[in-house]
Amino acid sequence: MKFAVITFPGSNCDQDIFQVTNSVYNIETDMLWHNTKQDLSKYDCIFLPGGFSYGDYLRSGAIARFAPMMGEVVNYAEAGGLVVGICNGFQILLEAGLLAGAMKVNNSLKFICKTVELEIVNAETPFTNQTKKAEILRIPVAHQEGNYFIDKKGLAELKKNNQIVLRYKDEIENPNGSIDNIAGITNKAGNVFGLMPHPERAAEEILGNVDGKKIFDSIINFLQSRGGKIGA
Repeated sequence: MKFAVITFPGSNCDQDIFQVTNSVYNIETDMLWHNTKQDLSKYDCIFLPGGFSYGDYLRSGAIARFAPMMGEVVNYAEAGGLVVGICNGFQILLEAGLLAGAMKVNNSLKFICKTVELEIVNAETPFTNQTKKAEILRIPVAHQEGNYFIDKKGLAELKKNNQIVLRYKDEIENPNGSIDNIAGITNKAGNVFGLMPHPERAAEEILGNVDGKKIFDSIINFLQSRGGKIGA
């Protein structure tokens, strides 16, 4: 099994993901620079990390979407490979058209950094199969543009296809004003996952919280059940 993390100028959570996958799970993980192009088919999962890619100029993820490596990520996703975008990575996936919807500035117009309670909406994805439906996870968020928006037709499609994976538990836990309290979604095929919370910041005992490990446990369990192969 082998993972990759795509690093953009301004990424600041790439090493956090590497720490979890490489050190906690002992999975070989490569750090790939944004302006290179290479076949990603040898990897079992690609991570787009949190941060402020390209300084979040224009809007979050808008420039990173055009990075040479993102063309390879799109090809990889379309071939069935697992892709996870966390926070800024989620924003990039939206800009790249790999996920539906868009991000707005938080309703408070302020950067928010705190631990929130999340409800598992769909426990049958490659990213949540080690959780239970309606289970509550406590995972940190840290963002200023995490207010997920999609029109009524798009929201109906997400619900119809069970693409909503995580919700903030209620309006009180919703830190940004996201429609329908959405915190994480997949694409229709179910192999691309974007979420605003940071599971990599809640995956080690030393941090005082391991709820985020369930996301990584689920990915690994899914890949093992398929022999570690993508697009199978």
